[in-house]
Amino acid sequence: MTGARRGALTQALRPLTRLLPRRADYAGLRRSWPRDLAAGVTVGVVALPLALAFGVASGVGAAPGLITAVVAGAVAAVLGGSSLQVSGPTGAMTVVLVPVAAEHGAGAVYPVAVMAGVLVVAAAVLRLGRLLAYVPWPLVEGFTLGIAVVIAAQQVPTALGVAPPGVENAAGAAAVAVARFAARPDWPVLALLATSVLLTALLPRVHRALPASLLAVALVTVVVELSGVEVARIGSLPSSLPVPSVPDLGAAPELVGAALVVAFLAALESLLSARVADGMSDAPRHDPDRELFGQGLANIASGLSGGLPATGAIARTAVNARAGATTRVAALTHALVLAAIVYAASGLVGRIPLVALAGVLLVTAYRMVERSTVRAVLTSTRSDALVFVLTAAATVAFDLVTAVELGLGLAVLLAVARLARTARVVPEPPVADGVDSATEHALLQGHVLTYRLDGPLFFPVADRFLRELTAVADVRVVILRLGSLAALDATGARALGEITDRLHRRGTTVLVKLASEEHRRLLTAVGALEPLVERGHVFATFPEAAVHAARHVAAAPSSDLSLLVPNEKVSCDQR
Repeated sequence: MTGARRGALTQALRPLTRLLPRRADYAGLRRSWPRDLAAGVTVGVVALPLALAFGVASGVGAAPGLITAVVAGAVAAVLGGSSLQVSGPTGAMTVVLVPVAAEHGAGAVYPVAVMAGVLVVAAAVLRLGRLLAYVPWPLVEGFTLGIAVVIAAQQVPTALGVAPPGVENAAGAAAVAVARFAARPDWPVLALLATSVLLTALLPRVHRALPASLLAVALVTVVVELSGVEVARIGSLPSSLPVPSVPDLGAAPELVGAALVVAFLAALESLLSARVADGMSDAPRHDPDRELFGQGLANIASGLSGGLPATGAIARTAVNARAGATTRVAALTHALVLAAIVYAASGLVGRIPLVALAGVLLVTAYRMVERSTVRAVLTSTRSDALVFVLTAAATVAFDLVTAVELGLGLAVLLAVARLARTARVVPEPPVADGVDSATEHALLQGHVLTYRLDGPLFFPVADRFLRELTAVADVRVVILRLGSLAALDATGARALGEITDRLHRRGTTVLVKLASEEHRRLLTAVGALEPLVERGHVFATFPEAAVHAARHVAAAPSSDLSLLVPNEKVSCDQR
């Protein structure tokens, strides 16, 4: 292969090669491997009950949740863009998967994972990782609160030992379950739930290093085994990881919407989690596009292996960072620990009561919401508080897709409204540095008005600018200073053209001072600049425009405004 061809091939593959693992990912491993291994074991112990619980909560079962933690956790650890990120099934993802499994069957979750993974990989190749900055913080916190409420509501029937009601909305189903329990209470199940919740919530206060959720699940399991209480259990689990296979894609067209939501959620939650991890350690900051690439491949691998869609898990990532992890070996160790449990203790794990996992998830849902963050959003601005409340309420009342659409739409609308309020038409004296005294005298004595257009001139304010500028008193010359325009769109450019045309028909000469070549191109494209250019009424500096205005005033007696009608072109020496 010639050097030119090799260079072309290298250039063509650069979007992909920049996303691949590199030696620097394991810098310092010779010194940090004992801490990394210990952190990985700690996270594995913490992740076991969560993986099982989220699998059950998704409506697919505990086994896919465990498979997801192993397969997706390992792939994302090696290929992701964060040294500390721990990936697996999460509560936010269960909110999306429950309706998918209910409508299309449990098997539909696997092609959704694969399709979403492909979309996330495509986002990485297109370098969309940095777009997280465009998602408003109140929206993120709003659907986090809504997801926490939905997760808690989804656990209520299992927590109370009640058969799941046939109600689609999680909050409605929880209300029905509570009513059924009140009619025929099962006190032993309630006692087991209370034990699981209290141990999960209180043990960390005794010592932060205690695996509270695992101890709670273990103790409830022992109590059930010794007492003989009849409760629902996880059931049989595979004693080995399944061989990867392509899932049934027959219903793929019907699952595109779900795949889009899963891809968005996987990308958003992973990038948020990685950003949180950056602030908890001195490890290198994450690469957003590499993180998307790793998470996309993790979802593909999980779907091919019979697992759920996965994403970065903030709680497990935080445990990893606090345990002293430095490299991605810790996250990989966590996946290997869970794989060892699959091979060595699947029978024992299958005896775990579902009520114990429900208690763990209730506490997890509670901890997802930072009370200080909620207060901060609600007391920030009215618009931010409104976006937060609307997104949270829509998540609970409808679904995550509707919530994000409503929240993002409202956030954009309010942002545009705030931006529009910064746009102003500012009257200025028609004098400036660089104008000689004779010109200044002519301007001050003549009928000349100068306006500076500040801020953005775009579609929300175009009509207001049109009304304000065409409502000026009858004057001989209007000078428009556009150098302070922060932004100009096609609607604003067209409005400027209409302003100059209306004033021209009234007999007022309009002079325009431009500063931006970009604005000049846009005004030319919509046809707003051509008449002014033909008349010689476009200037690069204000003094030039001021001198031109003074000559107009001097050339026309005040009693004969017809001389100033811009139909009569000004000679070159007058310009």
